[in-house]
Amino acid sequence: MKDDDVDEDNMKKGPPAKVLWYLPIIPRFKRLFANVNDTKNLVWHAIGRKSEGLLRHAANSPQWKKIDTHYPQFGSDPRNLRLGLATDGMNPYGNLSSKHSLWPVLLIIYNLP
Repeated sequence: MKDDDVDEDNMKKGPPAKVLWYLPIIPRFKRLFANVNDTKNLVWHAIGRKSEGLLRHAANSPQWKKIDTHYPQFGSDPRNLRLGLATDGMNPYGNLSSKHSLWPVLLIIYNLP
């Protein structure tokens, strides 16, 4: 078998498609801070949150407090966005030998009430 034969076989099938839908986040963050109501919601965790010692929001968690103590300059400004990134791969056809997979990526803003 020649190298040319292998290349022709791969070209018939085609390379796996890699598709990435990118939604720019910086313009979206700028629009959030441009709206007065959204700005109030983004700083809600520092101004309007009830602090009863119960875990009702991510701002009450020990991890949030730990970030504030490790990075006091970041934690001192309530306008700094705290983000969570979640991803999970899945096979849409349920067949492990399939070459198709999906990887949704979610970016969550924890500042919001």
